Amino acid sequence: MSPPMKVAFAGTPEFASVALERLHAAGFTIPLVLTQPDRPAGRGMKLQASPVKQFAQAHGIPVAQPRSLRLDGKYPEDALAARAALEAADANVLVVAAYGLILPQWVLDGVPAQRAGHTWLGCLNIHASLLPRWRGAAPIHRAIEAGDAETGVTIMQMDAGLDTGDMLLREKLPIAPRDTTAALHDKLAALGGRLIVEALEIAACGGFKPTPQPSEGVTYAHKIEKNEAGIDWSLPAATIERRIRAFDPFPAAGTMAHGTPLKVWQAQVQAHEGAAASDAGRILSIDATGISVQCGTGVLRLTELQRPGGKRLPVADFLRGFTLEAGETLGDGASG
Repeated sequence: MSPPMKVAFAGTPEFASVALERLHAAGFTIPLVLTQPDRPAGRGMKLQASPVKQFAQAHGIPVAQPRSLRLDGKYPEDALAARAALEAADANVLVVAAYGLILPQWVLDGVPAQRAGHTWLGCLNIHASLLPRWRGAAPIHRAIEAGDAETGVTIMQMDAGLDTGDMLLREKLPIAPRDTTAALHDKLAALGGRLIVEALEIAACGGFKPTPQPSEGVTYAHKIEKNEAGIDWSLPAATIERRIRAFDPFPAAGTMAHGTPLKVWQAQVQAHEGAAASDAGRILSIDATGISVQCGTGVLRLTELQRPGGKRLPVADFLRGFTLEAGETLGDGASG
């Protein structure tokens, strides 16, 4: 028998669509999905529906796409329409995953019909970190960049703060030495989908045991900016290697060679120290397996690169179409 709980959902990217898919597969009634407005994407910059909208439409779930939820904001008509849609949905809970809009207090409190008609569990967030570490917009990227040994997913009762609400469920996941943001994203999306189903099943059987977040260990995962992509060769090799993995697939770590921006997709830290730190960025050696580059501390061996308009290629294939020589110095700069 399907659970009687009615679950409204707010989310936008692939991470959120995985959770929506799991909720749907678990048999929860989903009367409404909120997602960001369609955005231009691809070479033709045509409007493209979010992964969450695509899933919802494929399964006949009503969709609302407000530009804002603030009744006193720039788009009050959007907020009013969203409020009417939520009231009509008459849900018991709003599950939120990478939605991209701030939820004002009226959403957190629930619309009057929800509060008066039946149990309102509030807004539950699927957050891709072990809170309170990496609150904010880019927890997966920042965990890899920082060299964390583990991360995880926290199901959180949302409040007015930035990822400050009580924790309901929390499960750890190791970060593998070669994990990129793309690879870790997929693992965490699957974990988040499983945990939110478990959380709602717990709620249906009598409720949660909320745990306040500790005041120690708070860090913030600030949004990834494109201007972070340029490789600073004066940094330690291990730091650069983590950033390469953290910025895969976006914004893609990059460097300059002969005035051409190159994206660096894979690299390995070499054991030896190489030349002096003052030679940071200098190519020490090249062969079919990699390009060894001096860093501020240590040496980084680049193994997969991409030139503008080209594909990601192993070094041997890349060098057939782009000439590099030992002794040259790579410049720091965005990958373009």
